Amino acid sequence: VPRITPTHWAKLRCVFEKTGFVFDREEGDHIALVKAGIKRPVIIPKYKSVGLDIILANMRTANMSRAEYFKYLSQC
Repeated sequence: VPRITPTHWAKLRCVFEKTGFVFDREEGDHIALVKAGIKRPVIIPKYKSVGLDIILANMRTANMSRAEYFKYLSQC
């Protein structure tokens, strides 16, 4: 499995929406995506390059594996 690298916020939004998350709200330069069965929203800052720590934290929140992440990333 390749390394996870910083990614544009729009690509990250696409990845999480492909797994069933939907747009909930936008506050400042952050968007919140929610999904039934997931207790916390996934928060994505609108950065040109979202860092590895944020991506990994959102993957943990979404119970997403690395393989799933790369599968959906290739579709966006």
